[in-house]
Amino acid sequence: MSLPGGWEWLIIILFLLIFFGAKRLPEMAKGLGKGIREFKGALSGITDEIEKAGKTPKEPEADTESEDSKQD
Repeated sequence: MSLPGGWEWLIIILFLLIFFGAKRLPEMAKGLGKGIREFKGALSGITDEIEKAGKTPKEPEADTESEDSKQD
């Protein structure tokens, strides 16, 4: 299945104009854009959390030499 061509887009746009009206289309596009931005933000937040969970902090190596010299 391919994307709609030129005439198909024209029919879709005309249908949207008739069905929703010219006044509501910019509001709908704004809401759709806001929803997509929120979805991408949530997706990147989840991705960051998964990456942080995958990276476990390394335990510091004990410096036995300096501790031994302090005891003397």
